[in-house]
Amino acid sequence: MLVAMLELHRLRLLLEFAERGTIAAAAGALGYTPSAVSQQLAALERETGATLLNRTARTAELTEAGKRLAARAAEILAMVEAAEADLAAPEPAGRVAISAFPTAAVAFAPALTRTVRAHPGLSLLLRQTAGGEVLRLVKAGQVDVAIVDDWTGKLAAGQAALRFYHLVTDPLVLVVPRGHWASDPRAPVSLHKLREEPWLAPPAGEASRRAVDQVLAVAGGVAEAPSEFEGLATILSLVARGIGVAILPRLTLAGGDARVAVRELPGTRPARDLYAAARASSVRRPAVAVIVRALTSAARSLPGARTETEVG
Repeated sequence: MLVAMLELHRLRLLLEFAERGTIAAAAGALGYTPSAVSQQLAALERETGATLLNRTARTAELTEAGKRLAARAAEILAMVEAAEADLAAPEPAGRVAISAFPTAAVAFAPALTRTVRAHPGLSLLLRQTAGGEVLRLVKAGQVDVAIVDDWTGKLAAGQAALRFYHLVTDPLVLVVPRGHWASDPRAPVSLHKLREEPWLAPPAGEASRRAVDQVLAVAGGVAEAPSEFEGLATILSLVARGIGVAILPRLTLAGGDARVAVRELPGTRPARDLYAAARASSVRRPAVAVIVRALTSAARSLPGARTETEVG
């Protein structure tokens, strides 16, 4: 049968090429050279006896046969992973690759470490990642579980290959240096009175920055545009040193810092939802299942936590 002839690794390369659009992008995502990817895809064409890519000197694109095989590749790889999950030993074992944005990595790393210690056959690799590529890495099998945030409420839409488990709703809060007049819990928070303060914020265009701008706009704006810094942890450290004030997601303070004070924002404020995302074909694998349970359990101790919910 043709399926028996197909090499699964090459199918995964074809799927990555289909999703990214170029051999160079697929190679960069998987840590190969473009030449190696091109050679593997050529080998896949020989295996199938079909032309899968139309190549020119500078570009390559899938043929109709290539598009059909790429669609089937996703199904085949999911079925193989589901079969492996069914045959896996009941005790969690093996390595689980986890991706998390930096503040989530800090918040959930202790629970993940305790889980690994409780299961001697289990190991994990926790990567701190940022940006929108992480779900693609999960679907491609390069990451088993990703902790992702969603400011829109639409993250799970159209993601049939993935399962999303709600972890926590993470609201924005005001963060000021301890000893600042706004740190007094007896004083009502007035963002208008803070408009002359030096504000610190993420770079323009980031989802968290848009949420901060929304809050400040409702309050009447600030005297000068906020200074921009990449990384919420960097902003928190600057507030702790008295450099300025900021509006940050509460999870940013999960590591604790006695040098800052946190105040709830007045009125309705934006919030993000955090999810654990995993492939639908992998969630029955004991090692993946125990990691998801560890994350949802740890989330219950965080402010704003809700009961675990699978949403996709």
